[in-house]
Amino acid sequence: MIRNLIILLSCLGFLATKPLYGAEESGHKIEDIDFHFEGIFGTYDKNQLQRGLQVFTEVCSSCHGLQQVAFRSLGDPGGPELETKQVKAYAQLYEVFDSELDDYREAKPADYFPMSAVENAPDLSLMAKARAGFHGPYGLGLNQLINGIGGPEYIVNLLIGFNGEEKEQAGTVLYGNDIYPGGWIAMGQPLWGDDIEYMDGTEATIEQEAEDVTAFLMWAAEPKLNARKEFGFTAILFLSLLFVLLYLTNKKLWAPHKRKLEN
Repeated sequence: MIRNLIILLSCLGFLATKPLYGAEESGHKIEDIDFHFEGIFGTYDKNQLQRGLQVFTEVCSSCHGLQQVAFRSLGDPGGPELETKQVKAYAQLYEVFDSELDDYREAKPADYFPMSAVENAPDLSLMAKARAGFHGPYGLGLNQLINGIGGPEYIVNLLIGFNGEEKEQAGTVLYGNDIYPGGWIAMGQPLWGDDIEYMDGTEATIEQEAEDVTAFLMWAAEPKLNARKEFGFTAILFLSLLFVLLYLTNKKLWAPHKRKLEN
């Protein structure tokens, strides 16, 4: 029994520390970020998601896509919660290919974000869940147990981890990044701070932009997080109440028999 338990824990530790989707550690410490959606009671911040959508639209969408995200979900509860007319207007900013028309047309709310516009540029739909920023020591997975997988933290640190160095390799310009595995990445620095004018008046520092767009990407990867946590909390309350009722019922049913035994 104990031997099987040790084997199970070892397997879980291995899985928890195995890098996800090529997210090997670069040798630099990933700084933890206090996101609003973290923790048992954490939820998405609607205003932050709207700012993140703005950063994605003005910066990231020129290269990357969100093929798993429908425009209509931008109006869903727990997300950016755009109004219906805003969702429609936003969708019209894009063109999608219609197989029936055999041509491109203006996107509708029911359509999905188009694929990446640049060859080999990864789709960002699930990126926040696919990356691993934290790895447990000695295969135990303790760091991930405390801080989680750390995908959002990895993205933030990557976006602010450019060091200004450049080199050309095999005809391709690579950019120095202290977080990316190997220290060089084919993507140039996308965020600079003050390059975006937030509609809500928030100061657009590079750290603010990175955290906002990362929160939006986390929502894209797990849009039902708020509902899932609410359901989990309700389930715990229900199970706790059920436990108390079962305990009292059991105590009442066995009380006469216990008295007989005592006598």
